[in-house]
Amino acid sequence: MAHAAPVPGRARRAVTTGLSGLPDVFSARTHRVASVAVPVVLGLIYGYWAAANRRAGGEITGWNLLFGFVTAAAFMVLYVAVRWVASQVIRELHAVLWAAFAGGTFGFLYSQGGNSVLRSSVMGLAIGAAFFVVLFYRYYTHEDAQGHRLR
Repeated sequence: MAHAAPVPGRARRAVTTGLSGLPDVFSARTHRVASVAVPVVLGLIYGYWAAANRRAGGEITGWNLLFGFVTAAAFMVLYVAVRWVASQVIRELHAVLWAAFAGGTFGFLYSQGGNSVLRSSVMGLAIGAAFFVVLFYRYYTHEDAQGHRLR
């Protein structure tokens, strides 16, 4: 199969790229929809997971449903707040915020399985510490000295 050869002297049209350097194939409208849909979907999954852990395979009751929806709403609000605040701060605090969010949400889910508060706190701290190490490394290697994201 024949292919067209590139013509010297002709400039290619620039493709808009995101933070990762890859082309941004989604429109601005798609990004706006995703900024609302992602917290809602994650919140519903988290709420269902917490309610399922709490009932431990028993029957679904009205209180269990209420618990799941309240947990989902709290998760959504916290997720949006952390996402907004984290984008405004330096990389160290950015990593701390997401690590605290991940550790806290994991610890809460772990506690719904009937584990002690101490064990749930230790597990949440361990997960939060692991998240902090990974996120700090990522943010440290993807930002310059002034905290601006590298493109």
